[in-house]
Amino acid sequence: MKIDQENAKRRTSNAERPIQRRTAVDLGRRISNATVSFILSFVVTAAAQSERINQEGRILGPAPTVTTSTLFNTSQADAIVSAMQIFPVTNPWNEDISRRPLLSNSAAMITQLKSDLSSTRQTLRPFYEMNYVLVPDNQSRVTIPFIDYPDESDLDGGTYPNGSYPIPSNMPIETWPKDTGTLTLQQWQMDVTNVGGDRHGSIVAPGVGSIWETWQMKLTTSGWQASVGAKFDLNSNALRTAGWTSGDAAGLPMFAALVRYDECERGAVEHAVRLCVPKTRREYIYPANHYASSISATSTQYPAMGQRFRLKASFVVPSGWTIEEKAVCYALKKYGAIVADNSGGFFSISVCPDDRFSSMAFSNLSTIDVSNFEVIQTTGPTEGPRSPGAPSVNAGTDQSISALSTTLTGTIVDPSGSATILWKLYSGPAPVNFVNPNAATTLVNFTQTGSYTFELSADDAVHAVAYDAVVVTVQSGSPTPTPTPSTTPSPTPSSTPTPTATPTPTATPTATPSPTSTPTPTATPTPTATPTPSSTPSATPTPSPTPSVTPTITVSVSPSSVIEGNDATFTFSSSVAVSQPVTVSYVMRGAAINGTDYTLSGSSGQVAIGAGQRSA
Repeated sequence: MKIDQENAKRRTSNAERPIQRRTAVDLGRRISNATVSFILSFVVTAAAQSERINQEGRILGPAPTVTTSTLFNTSQADAIVSAMQIFPVTNPWNEDISRRPLLSNSAAMITQLKSDLSSTRQTLRPFYEMNYVLVPDNQSRVTIPFIDYPDESDLDGGTYPNGSYPIPSNMPIETWPKDTGTLTLQQWQMDVTNVGGDRHGSIVAPGVGSIWETWQMKLTTSGWQASVGAKFDLNSNALRTAGWTSGDAAGLPMFAALVRYDECERGAVEHAVRLCVPKTRREYIYPANHYASSISATSTQYPAMGQRFRLKASFVVPSGWTIEEKAVCYALKKYGAIVADNSGGFFSISVCPDDRFSSMAFSNLSTIDVSNFEVIQTTGPTEGPRSPGAPSVNAGTDQSISALSTTLTGTIVDPSGSATILWKLYSGPAPVNFVNPNAATTLVNFTQTGSYTFELSADDAVHAVAYDAVVVTVQSGSPTPTPTPSTTPSPTPSSTPTPTATPTPTATPTATPSPTSTPTPTATPTPTATPTPSSTPSATPTPSPTPSVTPTITVSVSPSSVIEGNDATFTFSSSVAVSQPVTVSYVMRGAAINGTDYTLSGSSGQVAIGAGQRSA
């Protein structure tokens, strides 16, 4: 095990180094299948698209593919990591702690922290430290001996005391290239100037979802070696064996905690950051599982490994600060910073040594006094977002419509009964208007055509926010109807009819459906509960010649409500008699309003209004 002294593990390059630019991280989501309303609408619906959405509500897109080893300070790496879900949304690194209560001795811990720092170091310091390389799943394995802690190392197929790790030839080592001067990567790998230090290394394989991290990693004439090696599963919240160290003193992963370039350039760091403090006590708390101190665990004015600090909500971030500084402050307020190591005299966070960061990217962070931080009560392995009863959402199926309004039909499963529901426009060519953005089902109005992505969320203030997304494509041209169980259509449009009928059956049937003399199809809903159709048709008549008068298509339903086993008759009517035959296309979809046993996913059909007629 590592020597249990307060300075057992510290970075060697503790010189105050300036920091530069980056962007924000990406997000997860979950889906539920319950349907709560029965809606008939003239809408063409596309196949539902499964989205990957992270803890911040950011849609990640398709899972990234790595075909060759890719260094962290490249646009290719940016594209890959920005599409990664780095640990589950319920993971401590991804946990929103902005509403967590303070630790009872938070003030005493901050006071002790300040007294452990020299008068010129009582502010936050961003240091350029760990970097990483992305590798494909088939990256060749390399034998790497673990010199000091083979008993606490993951050998991953190697033979004791050697590990078998997928180390590429362009393996970066901590502080390169930002703080290594003119040394080439290979020279820094071999430490030709004998700088020594922590020399952390991180290898990330997005495809298999694994990371391998080392401490005191070096390339020698006989190959790679390190003091310790640890492997983490990016798709799991599992910890290392209790009492085991990792590449970091606290036994934590490092990759997930770094301030990265891609995050900063997006304007938000979407996870907790790695924090080093001058002294820790001889104790670790979740999610850490190793300590490195000789200070008694009863001296609770000193932080434990795994302790979480938070930038106070009252701290005002100046508007003139850089996008990188604002991105970091956002993370420190929402996700906090987790104590991972002893610093040897600094209160510092770790930033990727990306040479694309400007020299002034993080300089203002060093003006934030330690007194602007507080210590929170952390959650345990089965608490907070990892506790039972998380909400889930389903935003519904994708839609393709030709009207300037539609109904978004979402489903919320909320065991708490108090989750805040919210629809928002995630992307699109123009603003939209929600009739009720805080309801699972809402009408939305558009002002122009195009593709719109909507995101539905449920936040119960305890668990990770549940997200789902739906795409609505608003097409140009006439509206195209889409009723519910229908039976006897009969409209009569002319040139470009614009239907506006809204059949709205209620819970209890009033009459028995009576088809017209020339009945067309009659759909029979079979819900457990009484279906309540309600539609906003958009018929798209297709006349041969253009009629002299533009008719309006309407749809009526009889009876106004139906119960299980009965028929409803839909009649398509035109405001004027059409001079040429007109075809009206429609789609029917919906589900039982009081049950989930009946769902009509959408069946298309057509009715024809004959020349000289006004209905069908």
